[in-house]
Amino acid sequence: MPISKTDADATLDLLAGATSIRCICHQNPDGDTIGAMLGFGQLLEEQFPNANVSFHCVDPVPDTFRFLPAALRVTVVPPMADIGAKDVCVFFDSAEPKLTGLLGSHPELFSGSARTINIDHHPTNTAFGTINLIAPDTSSACEVIVQFTELLGWKLSPDAATCLLTGVFTDTGGLLHSNTTSPVYRTVALLLRAGARRQQVVDAVFRTAKLSTLRLWGRVLEKITLTEEGGAISAVTQGDFRATGANYSELTGAIDYVNAIPGMRFSLILSERDGKVKGSLRTLREDVDVSAMAGKFSGGGHRKAAGFSLSGHLKPEVRWKVVADDAAQETESSKA
Repeated sequence: MPISKTDADATLDLLAGATSIRCICHQNPDGDTIGAMLGFGQLLEEQFPNANVSFHCVDPVPDTFRFLPAALRVTVVPPMADIGAKDVCVFFDSAEPKLTGLLGSHPELFSGSARTINIDHHPTNTAFGTINLIAPDTSSACEVIVQFTELLGWKLSPDAATCLLTGVFTDTGGLLHSNTTSPVYRTVALLLRAGARRQQVVDAVFRTAKLSTLRLWGRVLEKITLTEEGGAISAVTQGDFRATGANYSELTGAIDYVNAIPGMRFSLILSERDGKVKGSLRTLREDVDVSAMAGKFSGGGHRKAAGFSLSGHLKPEVRWKVVADDAAQETESSKA
């Protein structure tokens, strides 16, 4: 279901009374969370010129998305002591507090005492905000924001539209994934009419790759194993990141190549980082729900795209199986 006019009006009322509006994306940011944060933040600056709008993330903006307007303004989240009672914090594409990387350092943001807005499209969202703008049937948080602007009649600037188009494109794989519905095409058309720079997004996101990224993806593809359950699984260790010179954000997109193997029921990439193992799951099948698989490890997501995180490290395991050669056995039997 789309977000309601009632929720949009309540969001507007909360924002109208803010001294500062702090836009926050999730850790290890991807195109949707970055695009939503930067696009919405720029809209807020136009609508609320007297409020101080700022952009925050616990991790740096990946190089891929540094072309976006305002990307260089992203900083770490300020201490709670610097977040005033009239400030509003807006979270993007974060299904639960821990994904922001702030649950330990800023628990007050999730206790109900702070004024927060939660904008997301994941069906597993825990609705932790004072106001929750959650539309599970949409492709991306950026599509939710476009719904919001339409409900309130806000005009989209070319810069904001470019940021939002980036999120729609990345979460639909360039309009190739199964979540590319007819409303998605309508959203893209609306953003293009608003002046979104489509070719700039395509060139930066889909036609540019660093050498370190290609080397990392090469290791992912080299390590693919197929399971009896119909899974295509690969893994990269911290050693792989060091050897290729790639950072964690450069793993984004590799799962789509693993998921392209014909006949597989699902694909999984495990990645080791900072004492944790993160899993990224995908499927092209209608009869497979990878969000349920991720849920077994306290993760979540969508039916066809999900993930989880566990404390620990990766340990390789090699299994060998001897398969008898029937022809050879028959020859030995005849000699006997």
